[in-house]
Amino acid sequence: MAAAATRHNGGVSEESQVVIKVRDNGPYKVTGPVRIEDVEGHAWVLDEGPIALCRCGRSRTKPFCDASHKATGFSSCERAA
Repeated sequence: MAAAATRHNGGVSEESQVVIKVRDNGPYKVTGPVRIEDVEGHAWVLDEGPIALCRCGRSRTKPFCDASHKATGFSSCERAA
């Protein structure tokens, strides 16, 4: 049985770190342990693995992406300075 290696970044293990990636012309891709709540504090039940959050505002499954951005011509290619 192989041991899992965990690197640490500023005291937070990379295994438990949440990363939000801005995808060109698409959703936010969220990886890592995350809990998403609505305004009343109710949480969505999330599967393991990455999730995609809507940026275009057209998704029928908000706050999650349903790929509506492809049909609507959403365009955004943000870059960190």
